[in-house]
Amino acid sequence: MTRLAVFDCDGTLVDGQADVCWAMERAFTRAGLTPPDNHAVRRIVGLSLPAAVRSLAPALSDEQNRAVTEFYRSSYRARREEGLLDEPLYDGIAELLHTLHAGGWQLAVATGKSDRGLAACLASHGIAHLFTSLQTADRHPSKPHPAMLEAALFEAGALPEQAVMIGDTSFDMLMARSIGVAAIGVGWGYHGTPELIASGAAQVVETARDLAVALEETLP
Repeated sequence: MTRLAVFDCDGTLVDGQADVCWAMERAFTRAGLTPPDNHAVRRIVGLSLPAAVRSLAPALSDEQNRAVTEFYRSSYRARREEGLLDEPLYDGIAELLHTLHAGGWQLAVATGKSDRGLAACLASHGIAHLFTSLQTADRHPSKPHPAMLEAALFEAGALPEQAVMIGDTSFDMLMARSIGVAAIGVGWGYHGTPELIASGAAQVVETARDLAVALEETLP
């Protein structure tokens, strides 16, 4: 039987908030604009970059949005090339992924990261080979549009009822709900439990061990 677990990345697999906040502050500053506060930035993690900038500063012109977006990308890329990025896996995630993979689960990622950013992140932790499908903002509309999740289902040969979306934001839950995929929220990311439940999470777990149990209960 096909079982597919689709993971968000930032806030679910890895904790990259420090670098995201740093790059966003730098991008707004380089564009001559007042940077948003870090709490607001953490709220938009998971959206594709232009959508994130638009959410943070809806009054910006298209030209200003493009400038901030490009400054963010170049700043983040330079930080990665200098070896300064810090994107640690959350506790227990590596073990969970290896256990699921060994148990016959197919694994996928649906993220607002770029192809390059996701590849570098997974490679740095030695887990890229565990995933059947990698879907990013480079090739799809921003969450909560379901395009990334639909592509993951197609590549894994899975039906919506054979999949679970795991994420830390309402964007992930809404994406899953829109096409009938079960959704599990994680409590260690960027949106709170009430918001995740309201957006469609069947439950919210607090540890990787709890997530393993929840996945087996959802798709036994």
